[in-house]
Amino acid sequence: MSRIYWVRHGPTHARSMVGWSDLPADLSDTAQLGRLDAWLPQDALVISSDLIRARATADAIQQGRTRLADDAALREIHFGAWELQAFDAVEDAAHLRAFWENPGDVCPPGGESWHAVSARVSGAVARLRVAHPGRDIIAVAHFGAILSQLQQALQIDAYATFAHQIDNLSVTVLQTHGTGWRAGVINHLP
Repeated sequence: MSRIYWVRHGPTHARSMVGWSDLPADLSDTAQLGRLDAWLPQDALVISSDLIRARATADAIQQGRTRLADDAALREIHFGAWELQAFDAVEDAAHLRAFWENPGDVCPPGGESWHAVSARVSGAVARLRVAHPGRDIIAVAHFGAILSQLQQALQIDAYATFAHQIDNLSVTVLQTHGTGWRAGVINHLP
C-alpha cells in the first residue's frame, strides 16, 4: 500500500484568486513547519508543484527525505482572466458563480475547468504511482489540486468537494485502495 500525504503550501496572504501566479509563501511559522515535518513519514519521497510557494514549502519540510523533480501538473487551478482578482471584482458574476457552483466544464476566460484540473493532477498521480510503486509520497501542492484528488477518494461530486476546507500547511492523506484511493485524515494541522 502507498499513501500520498497532500500538503497545502504555506500562506500567500493574497485576498484574490491565486492560481498560476508565482507568489511566495509566508514560511515564518517555523514551529508549525517543524510539527508538520515531524508528523510526516521520514522515508517518504517529496514532490511539489513548480510554483514557488509550493517549492519553498517542500524545501522547508524536506529534511533528509529524497526530493523528486517539481511537477507543473500539480499546479493550482488556472484562473485565466480572473487571476489575482477578488471575487467581487470579476465583471461577469454569473460566469464566476457557475464556475464555483457547478464545477465541471465551466472555464474562467483563458483558464481551465474543474474537469481539466482534475485530469491534469490525476495524470501526475498516475505517473508517480508507476514510477514509485509502494512508496509513500509527500506532495506539496495547492487547494484545487488537493481537492481534485479528495473528490476521487470520497467519490462525491465536485460541488460537495468544495465544501471541504484545506488550510495552508495542512495534510490530507490518501491511500491506495484497489485501483483508486481512500481518504484518511483530511485537513490535519499537526
